[in-house]
Amino acid sequence: MRGPDLDRERSERKLTQAEFLRAYNDGLPEAFPRASSSLLKTFSTKYPQLFAGGNEWTLDVHRKRVMDWLPAHLRASE
Repeated sequence: MRGPDLDRERSERKLTQAEFLRAYNDGLPEAFPRASSSLLKTFSTKYPQLFAGGNEWTLDVHRKRVMDWLPAHLRASE
């Protein structure tokens, strides 16, 4: 019998924006830009369809999308 899949549970756990921010930045490679509360707020405003169930974040749904969006957003803001 297999035990619980802890990585999957961690990825699918519903987080507040502040919890997601900590989890996103934790262990992020040096080459990746760090997220901030204001950047996450901008992201959630730009992609409301990702938050149809409320203002809940998950690493599974949002982390890759934030990683892809953030560098382009920062370059466009320069």
